[in-house]
Amino acid sequence: MAQLEFNDVTKMYGDIVAVKDISLTISDNEFFCIFGPPSCGKTTLLRLLLGLVQQDTGSVLIGGKDVTEVGPQERDLAMVFQNLALFPHMTAYENLAFPLVERKVSKADIKARIGEVAETLHITPLLKKIPAHLSGGERQRVAIGRALVRDPAAFLMDEPIAALDARLREEMRVELKRLQRELNHTLVYVTHDQEEAMSIADRMAIMEDGRIRQVGTPDEIYNHPNGRYVAELIGSPPMNFIDGAFDGASKRFSAGDFEMSIGFEGVSASGAASIGVRPEDFRVTSGGGAEIEFDANVYEVEPLGGFTIVDCNIGEKVLKVQIPGQPTFELGQAIKLGFDSKRAHLFDGPSGDVLASAA
Repeated sequence: MAQLEFNDVTKMYGDIVAVKDISLTISDNEFFCIFGPPSCGKTTLLRLLLGLVQQDTGSVLIGGKDVTEVGPQERDLAMVFQNLALFPHMTAYENLAFPLVERKVSKADIKARIGEVAETLHITPLLKKIPAHLSGGERQRVAIGRALVRDPAAFLMDEPIAALDARLREEMRVELKRLQRELNHTLVYVTHDQEEAMSIADRMAIMEDGRIRQVGTPDEIYNHPNGRYVAELIGSPPMNFIDGAFDGASKRFSAGDFEMSIGFEGVSASGAASIGVRPEDFRVTSGGGAEIEFDANVYEVEPLGGFTIVDCNIGEKVLKVQIPGQPTFELGQAIKLGFDSKRAHLFDGPSGDVLASAA
């Protein structure tokens, strides 16, 4: 169990920036997700923690100790890779025992630890099987078990369930969250799947091009993104944006023929701006049912069982609206869309920084 820290860490590969000026503290016993698109620096952070690569500037601390000069084998971290890397000629039991054998743990202690971990992961009946005779989910549990038997300071996981099918990923997400709570260990989890990150993280860091854009709980990041990049990245369907100009004096936003009065507390600046509204915050009204309303036409309908996504045209702009249930619409149907200003976000046009976030 340990707190993990990055202090002004930068890592370059020639002219390529892997991570830049990273300062981040991951609390003891926290389930922390590092989220972002491919090649944004997520895996590099894990490699820096493990000691597989060394930072060019800054420091990495584990349990308050600077580990810059400490080798990987002495950092007491357990890693689960996307490629599970199980030994194909060994049984599940032998795969689990391998890290303990390497550390010269007694056979009695190995048996006891494997028994505990196998029971926790529900893999006791699988211990005599080789990986080729296990399903994808079973192999995943064995790979996680190989990390658990060590009782390390922290667990690091690099997209460990990305190769599983959708249903199995859902099951494993629940299992990982349960395990982390039961084991009471720090767990750092890297993923490019926003659903994974949002569903299991205590806190998460959003990365872009080697830099951290925002750190917070999933709810904080979803409801109060600090910029357009984060707002676009988190949410499915993603947030809708209407690009135009905001007049801070009159509190009017305009985008071509589209114009509305909308007050954002504390915003007096004027200029190019974007209004962001999440699909579920729109409402189809019959007139007078929302603070802000405008005319739209149904462009496409996507029924998804528990809810329906309706793509709507406003001029040349297409907005996605998420409606509970299975409403019926005709293509081209004229409707009124509405939303309340307290559910809208205002972003600066040039920088993308948030000027005002939803209440």
